[in-house]
Amino acid sequence: MTEDESGIGGKIMTKWVVTSAWPYSSDIPHLGNMIGSVLSADVFARFNRLVGNDVVFVSGSDEHGTPLEVEALKRGIPVRELADQNHERISDLFRRWNISYDNYTRTDSEAHWKFTRELYTQIYENDAFIFTQIERIHYCTYDERFLPDRFVEGTCPYCGYERARGDQCDNCGRPLDAERLINAYCIICKNRTVLRETKQWFFDLPKMSDYISDFLSRAELSTNVIRFCRGWIKDGLRPRSITRDSKWGIKAPFPGAEDKTIYVWMDAVLGYVSAVIEYFEKRGTPDKWREYWLDPEAKTSFFIGKDNIPFHAIILPSLLRASGQRYNEPNLISSTEFLNFEGQKFSKSRRVGIWTDEALELLPADYWRFALISLRPEAGDVNFGWESFSEKVNNDLNDTIGNFVNRTLVGVSRFAGNRFELALGDLPEDFSELVTEAQNRHIDIKNLFEKVELQSACRAIVAQGYEANKFLSSTEPWKVVKEDRQKALQILYVALSSLKLLASELYPIIPETSLKITSQAGVFKKSAGEPRWSDASLDVDLPIIAKDVQPIFSKVKPEELRQRLEAIRAGK
Repeated sequence: MTEDESGIGGKIMTKWVVTSAWPYSSDIPHLGNMIGSVLSADVFARFNRLVGNDVVFVSGSDEHGTPLEVEALKRGIPVRELADQNHERISDLFRRWNISYDNYTRTDSEAHWKFTRELYTQIYENDAFIFTQIERIHYCTYDERFLPDRFVEGTCPYCGYERARGDQCDNCGRPLDAERLINAYCIICKNRTVLRETKQWFFDLPKMSDYISDFLSRAELSTNVIRFCRGWIKDGLRPRSITRDSKWGIKAPFPGAEDKTIYVWMDAVLGYVSAVIEYFEKRGTPDKWREYWLDPEAKTSFFIGKDNIPFHAIILPSLLRASGQRYNEPNLISSTEFLNFEGQKFSKSRRVGIWTDEALELLPADYWRFALISLRPEAGDVNFGWESFSEKVNNDLNDTIGNFVNRTLVGVSRFAGNRFELALGDLPEDFSELVTEAQNRHIDIKNLFEKVELQSACRAIVAQGYEANKFLSSTEPWKVVKEDRQKALQILYVALSSLKLLASELYPIIPETSLKITSQAGVFKKSAGEPRWSDASLDVDLPIIAKDVQPIFSKVKPEELRQRLEAIRAGK
């Protein structure tokens, strides 16, 4: 494998905007949120950097949603104060999870306000896609205010779920118009609402139907994205409200809409562009964002949960196209199914699931990162629990990968006097073939990462470690060295070659552990210990001098973890 193939040499390099869905800043994310967008996007971003692509990885806190207003009301504090507090908490958690954002921003940033208002002004000036309409909105006579969608709950008209929100049913996933809710009530005071008329500004999404159908036929979309979007188009696209009656949010730029703000979903999806603009403004190159969003050679990718599909696959490309500017369309939309916890949906009120701050109090981030990617719900909903988590940690991380790495590096110290200098040319043919087979698996794993088959990539990496570990067990260099030191060193060469490949393969998923391996083994000398995908030869790192060799994982017990989590929650 050459540098030209990977792009490390600079001859082949793709510009990627990698994005993850913006988490609501009303609360911290749970493990389902993490795998549904944030962690998956981070793995893809890290992989693309590893192979030499030019990546800008962005996201931010979604602060203009009504969940934040609801939570602020419950706490009796100003919305902005809660937004500031939670943005800092969430940002810190993502740093501790080793999420490698280039810019984790917020929807209340100056850059986002400016871009959102400018884009809607451009759409409005096209005089074709925005119109006004009198809308019947839920009004609370007790609180004397119009109620945003999330301030209203009732029975879903499609599936009968009794706690459907005003904008979407969490049970069946269907987007809703609040006035179709049955037995609607105000979530602030629990009183029944009344419908009153108010003027709103709408985006004429049906006019984009042909464009969206064409786009869906060209984009690299996962099966569930295509299925979901085709269903929307079959049912007929409907106009989407741009404005709402609320003081919290971005002020609408339309004449006569001075008392309106932009509806949260019609605001947040534009953050993928504004976050890149802000990133380059902070770097002192304010026009460089155009190379990533307006150059057709650049690519964009979106990592989301299945409940966010229509906003990213239909509404976002429609808004960008309607502006009259030639923004790049989404090249890749990777949508996951839901991660459930021990057979139930995550629920903080019912204490079902694990939240990202709690997870880090129990174990290092890499344990969770690996388990979540290995169980990533790509083809259907997946059940996550203490038993499945412990199995991944104990069997895959500790017994397979950790055991292999430790045995190999201990061998360097014991059999090579901690100075391993044997080269590939010193191997017999059958051992050279094993090195080639491992490098071929390395190429296969790269292909899986590129196709965003992250669960399969994770399994293939474990298989790489399993084959290497099995080779050590079958050849027993600790016995061979007593009679034939040269052969023991040849065995070690095969193992060390696989170890180096594993270090780069693991880096997108468990970066901290990967760097521990490279540090203990002293590999990737050309890049100061930072893994590079195309640097697959062991010879360039000779001599190998093992340093501070110690186990990189330890086993876990499900019941102990469960009890510790209960203790953590009791302490809070």
